[in-house]
Amino acid sequence: MKIAYLACEHTLPNSKSRREDALEHDQTLAALRPVFNGYGADINDISWDDPCADWSAYDGIIIGTTWDYQDRIDEFFERLEVISRFAPVFNPLSMARWNSRKNYLKDLEKWGVLTIPTLWLEPGDEIDLPDIYEKLDTDQLVFKRQIGANSEGQFRINKSAPGSLPVISNAMMIQPFLKSIETHGEYSLIFIDGDFSHGLIKRPARGDYRVQMSYGGSESIYHPEPEIIETARHVLEPLDEMPLYARIDMVRNNAGALCLMELELIEPFLYPLQGPELGERLYRGLEKRIK
Repeated sequence: MKIAYLACEHTLPNSKSRREDALEHDQTLAALRPVFNGYGADINDISWDDPCADWSAYDGIIIGTTWDYQDRIDEFFERLEVISRFAPVFNPLSMARWNSRKNYLKDLEKWGVLTIPTLWLEPGDEIDLPDIYEKLDTDQLVFKRQIGANSEGQFRINKSAPGSLPVISNAMMIQPFLKSIETHGEYSLIFIDGDFSHGLIKRPARGDYRVQMSYGGSESIYHPEPEIIETARHVLEPLDEMPLYARIDMVRNNAGALCLMELELIEPFLYPLQGPELGERLYRGLEKRIK
């Protein structure tokens, strides 16, 4: 079995424009390669837009550290359409397309998943901040890109210090800031082929609210109680098919209930340092899917 792990120019080793957090790419391949090689399989990292790639040489494709797709969304999916003619893509193209825009949260809410209250904003929409604060019953708002990654383009505003809004040129989502991010952190539960693999808690750096490494965030291993695993598993139940990999990010709302922050089915970092069985689980999941 030969697998292509899709990356981008900014995450591949030896790139002249390599991202600071590209070490997460290295950690992932370091976890997968020994396992795959041990079964006589190969996994090669390659940029999704490589014009010289021979996709017919692969038995399967994993969408990995494609961390520039959000600004090239049409081109990205056009390329995935081409790639999928040669080998199956994981997670499947239709699932990745659905998950690439965060209004998938509307579907999950409709299907009974507890989510964070959200208002949806398109470029050019009028922004009535007093009305938004009232509707979301909060004094702090977080604006996020509907198509985005690594909190890029995200910002927080406070009712007591309104200032002026940044220019909004992308479709955005607006949510109340949940203080549990600072007190409890964000829970991430990793599922491979529908089975719980491992968990972690991500916390922001002091004075920030973003949990990603790029902003000084940190993570620690977390062994969730069975009921928390079931809460996360419930997020996957409405899907048409079980994803090969899923990262379920949850936070506690002001009532203390766990609610979904994001369901990551496209290009998520799966935290291999906290999940030593990740390579084995992914290999087994691929083996089942690739005939």
